[in-house]
Amino acid sequence: MNGSSESPAHIPVLLDEVLQALQPAAGELYIDGTFGAGGYTRALLAAADCRVLALDRDPTAINAGAALVARFAPRLTLLESPFSAMEAVARHAFGRADNDAALVDGIVLDIGVSSMQIDDPARGFSFMGDGPLDMRMGGEGPSAADLVQEASDKYLAAIIGELGEERHARRIARAICAAREQAPITSTRQLADLVTRAVGRFREPDKHPATRTFQALRIHVNDELSELATALAAAERLLMPGGRLVVVTFHSLEDRIVKRFLARRAARHSQGSRHLPPTGGNDPAQSFRIVNQRPVIASDRETAANPRARSAKLRSAVRSDADPWPPDDPADLGLPRFEGGDRR
Repeated sequence: MNGSSESPAHIPVLLDEVLQALQPAAGELYIDGTFGAGGYTRALLAAADCRVLALDRDPTAINAGAALVARFAPRLTLLESPFSAMEAVARHAFGRADNDAALVDGIVLDIGVSSMQIDDPARGFSFMGDGPLDMRMGGEGPSAADLVQEASDKYLAAIIGELGEERHARRIARAICAAREQAPITSTRQLADLVTRAVGRFREPDKHPATRTFQALRIHVNDELSELATALAAAERLLMPGGRLVVVTFHSLEDRIVKRFLARRAARHSQGSRHLPPTGGNDPAQSFRIVNQRPVIASDRETAANPRARSAKLRSAVRSDADPWPPDDPADLGLPRFEGGDRR
């Protein structure tokens, strides 16, 4: 959801490239799995006389999208849902209970936290302004404050090291556990200051010392990597032959999952695949054709106008007429092994 928007303050990341990959056409049906501020959805509806089913797990985004729904009714359906549930939501919304029937012509996923969420201190996603240490996209389940208060130092270190790719993860985890013995860590500023003291202020030029820790906690609180893996499999089942999948990611963990998912499904197994061991004649048929072997990145002009586009990577693929694949082993897609494990 990082780039979706229709206002100057929230610029849709790689918008032209997303539209080029989706090729919207009249009469077709698209899913925007990460509505955010509505940038991709609005562009699709303006580009062609098509229909869009837009989803977001954040009720704030749903409420803010009411005007867009009214403007484009009845071509736009906007529903509160995580994109991992897109298959069930789409089949219900369009009255297609047949689980084997493909439904849509294109799906776009813009992964991560939205600009609206980052910019609102009350949501607790950012250390740039003080707010409650929350980070929940949908407002349900344990918050980031619950996590840092309850998890063991070993578990915290694993989260921060794996999901934040933070080399000082153990030091930060120990500092968190020591601090919470004195008082609960309940605000973003408390945590940011704690991490800064633990690792030092100038470890990485142009990056706040708490950046990786906040990223890790947010990903874990919202189970973002598992959500992404589930959504990719759902997209495979929903897309019709010739349907187009477009995914925009913002850090290496997300991009690795998308890259491996598409590489597995586009591999010619008779020639071997580095992601799949040879299994003789029982290999599934190719279910996707990869459009861009290397990810599309933002131009210098776009990154100058929108610095948040600097880390964006777009991967796209076209659905074949082969059957969907069986579920992936999470490890094959690069999901950290500790996810869902014992927090203590």
